[in-house]
Amino acid sequence: MLYYNDLKEDEVHILILGGTGFIGSHLIDALLLENHTIIVIDRTIKFTRQHQHINYIQSDFSNRKVLIQALNGIDLVIHLISTTGPKSSNDNPIFDTQSNLVNTIQLLELMRQTQVQRLIYFSSGGTVYGIPSTTPIPETHPKQPLCSYGITKVAIENHIYMHQTLYGLQATILRPSNPYGPRQASIGSQGVIATFVNRMLNQQAITIWGDGSVIRDYIYISDLVAACLTVVKQEISGTFNIGSGHGHSLLEIVTQLESILGVKAIIEYQAKRSFDIPTLILETTAAQKQLGWKPIIKLNEGVQQYCHWLTQ
Repeated sequence: MLYYNDLKEDEVHILILGGTGFIGSHLIDALLLENHTIIVIDRTIKFTRQHQHINYIQSDFSNRKVLIQALNGIDLVIHLISTTGPKSSNDNPIFDTQSNLVNTIQLLELMRQTQVQRLIYFSSGGTVYGIPSTTPIPETHPKQPLCSYGITKVAIENHIYMHQTLYGLQATILRPSNPYGPRQASIGSQGVIATFVNRMLNQQAITIWGDGSVIRDYIYISDLVAACLTVVKQEISGTFNIGSGHGHSLLEIVTQLESILGVKAIIEYQAKRSFDIPTLILETTAAQKQLGWKPIIKLNEGVQQYCHWLTQ
């Protein structure tokens, strides 16, 4: 087990908030290959691996005492935690604000007090912009979210910017599109591809809100992790969309899954939801130019890899 006073001076010491979930577990695997020392704070401990350079702490994000201890000797914080999703945030916007925005403000204040100067924050490329006036959507697009989840993400981004300007925080904000791949939960309100695959393999109906024409940008997990790794290595500040740059409708996703799985989907259509935006495709030129990153895995390849992993 790694303890705070065991950290070595010549290693990059990283605190990951929300590191045992879908994105965090893949990111940790990649960071360990780079020989970084990692402390993870999460409410639940899953997808964990034993390693001399990693310590898992089961705790709520709001626990001030745990945060202060964990920040001791840390060079970089990677903030992945979100207690809500787009739909659930609108069901309880007060909880969304208190559990995400307020706790992140506390984190920023504690980072300032403990003189931790680097932050990578995972925002949202799918919710912060609202209804796009141009496609694909650049980072400079106005931000008018239609869900509390997106509003909270924008507020957190603004608090990060304030800490950059006033206190010298070096921050990078990543706005991912819709990530998918191995280890993604197949039950829930997010993760269309994982949810559809799970239900199709179990001969259960999949729910589509509207007529299936909603278009989204999907990014394979390895491409998202690669983007984060470039920031860790290069220490680049800024705000970057991280997506494939291509859009696919829900019905297109279903057709691909039917072909790969050899299963006919059972579709139940429900009325379109008011917060569902017709088309969301991210412009990724800034990330490609400034980070030297670009997406590699196309949708068909990524879906095949995910289905292969799931059915092995």
